[in-house]
Amino acid sequence: MSISGKVDPVVRPVAATDIAEALVEGLRDFQALPLYGLCFGTLYAAGGIAIMLCFTAFGMVYLVYPLAAGFALLGPFVAIGLYEVSRRRERGEPVSLGAIWSAVRARSEIGWMAFVTLFVFVVWMYQVRLLIALLLGLHASFSSLQEFMTVVLTTNEGLLFLGIGNAVAAVLSLILFSLTVVSFPLLLDREVDFVTAMVTSVRAVVASPLPMIGWAAVIVIVLIVSALPYFLGLVVTLPVLGHATWHLYRRIVVPVA
Repeated sequence: MSISGKVDPVVRPVAATDIAEALVEGLRDFQALPLYGLCFGTLYAAGGIAIMLCFTAFGMVYLVYPLAAGFALLGPFVAIGLYEVSRRRERGEPVSLGAIWSAVRARSEIGWMAFVTLFVFVVWMYQVRLLIALLLGLHASFSSLQEFMTVVLTTNEGLLFLGIGNAVAAVLSLILFSLTVVSFPLLLDREVDFVTAMVTSVRAVVASPLPMIGWAAVIVIVLIVSALPYFLGLVVTLPVLGHATWHLYRRIVVPVA
């Protein structure tokens, strides 16, 4: 039983073929309703560009690379509207921005999951700054991203920073992925509390560790590569991954009778 007194959602294991089929179905959703996908993808990319410009304006251009790597952590939250698009298309219901907003706003528990996501992102950015201070110097500052990358790739301290930073990023990404891969779609689909949603998400990962870790790797790699050209690739990749996540959720969580 969940903490709300309701029966916990039932999860079932998935295979690599389920992930491939979910990607195909996600692409079909995007092709069927491209304007919504492009809208959410553009908002996501614009948010990344805005944060990047702020860092640049404050003389912290060297944080652009960690930002691009950590920005993938926010994907599950930003894609919540895409889950609703897929849900409505699945049910044959009309799709509109107003209907999407109403559905998301009606689920108050989504706000708590958003807080969890943003908290992990903030932790990621703070630990990057801490590693820079510890390994590259307490008052380390770089005039350009090229200068920062040169130091990182050509010095022992820089390589150590790169290794530890990527290891921490992998751990944080895996933790957040385990907590959110099923929780956001579940909160949108059913009346459950956010703790139950997170527990269900972790159970889903435990039930199919290799396929789910593979799915996590696909998401992170695609989002990071898409973010490199000034976040513009996210306009297309975020919608496809978002729709695919909904269809994977359908394969993982047994529907209510």
